[in-house]
Amino acid sequence: MKEFDVTSAADITPVTTITDTEAQIDMVRLRSYRLQRLRQQLVNCDVAACVLFSPLSIRYATGVRNCALFHTHIVSGYLFVPAEGPVILFDTAPGQRTAAGLETVDECRDALPLNFMYSGSRMDEWARRWAAEMADLIEQHGGGNRRLAVERAGTRATLALAASNVDVVDGMDVIESARKIKGPEEIMCINYAIAVAEAGMWRMRDALEPGKTELQVWNLLWQANIEHGGDWLECRLFSSGDRINPWQQEASHRLIRPNELVAFDTDMIGPFGYAADVSRTFFSGPGKPNAYQKELYQRAHEEVHQNLGLMRPGMSFKEITEKAYRQPERFVANRYPVLAHGVGMSDEWPAIFYPQDYPEYGYDGVLELGMVMSVESYVGEVGGPEGVKLEQQIVITKDGHKLLCKFPFEEELLA
Repeated sequence: MKEFDVTSAADITPVTTITDTEAQIDMVRLRSYRLQRLRQQLVNCDVAACVLFSPLSIRYATGVRNCALFHTHIVSGYLFVPAEGPVILFDTAPGQRTAAGLETVDECRDALPLNFMYSGSRMDEWARRWAAEMADLIEQHGGGNRRLAVERAGTRATLALAASNVDVVDGMDVIESARKIKGPEEIMCINYAIAVAEAGMWRMRDALEPGKTELQVWNLLWQANIEHGGDWLECRLFSSGDRINPWQQEASHRLIRPNELVAFDTDMIGPFGYAADVSRTFFSGPGKPNAYQKELYQRAHEEVHQNLGLMRPGMSFKEITEKAYRQPERFVANRYPVLAHGVGMSDEWPAIFYPQDYPEYGYDGVLELGMVMSVESYVGEVGGPEGVKLEQQIVITKDGHKLLCKFPFEEELLA
């Protein structure tokens, strides 16, 4: 039987409806893999436990999803994960119900109000009570180790914890290091999320015509995501004509006009909480693209594909930066912020920078088997009439990489 690994998983788009004839994603194995990844990072960092606040991190560790967007700005729950011992979810009653039956959660407790909306002038009091409870858990399950990794607890809670004889360390190192290597089930979840994104992209491609607004077309990606159980779009990056340059302008009521470029970045948090992060640029028609539009597109296409050739295990971030495609000087000032970045339940570590940015922002590291990356390009001159955005999502395999997105590029613009 063929080994089931990230390479073989990259070829599988799973069936997600209940059926008695086709295998489903093994969600228990998925959750077990992620929790063990997290616990191993606690050991590697010599940390007794972590407390996670980000709803994405809580879902990664346990599979629990509860009002995720709300929790990103009003803390309503958190998760205690020791290197050894019980995983304890602190949440509201609805959040606790979502954890019922999940083998990753050993105990549920009521969360203390660590946000200003619910605690107001009693914020310091609740922070001290929270810190005392966390210190007690470390005492019980830390095995003498009092190092606790804390993710985004807020200033009051962190200060209170530090005053409770607990050695507080930054939890971002732990959770990002855990998330960077995907298991086979994660790759299948990503494949499904991308398949949903592609469905939305096809709808947008079919509906694209002069006279529609950017929002009228862009909303079709949202529809596809919600219809298939996805979560949200992180950005509103859909623009046309002169609004493509500079990049990262949000979708608007601008009317798409004849014979212009239309570009978007999915930035989609899809089914199972995994991200589909790919970009394409279309031509609105009804005529033919002009020479300048083709040049922009072909330069972006060449950059993406040359840099894809660098995506293989063992390549250092610095080496990728040094060997990456070089655009002509007239396109450099408007370059994308990074030439590649990690993807999982959102955009994540690492970010690989362009040579111009590496001295100030860059850091080194190595591509590893099981990392999922998005390779970027934006081509547009400062003050130019239009621009082109392209992006491709891949998984690093033992033989190099495999494409996860199957959506084609525009033959008319490549001609």
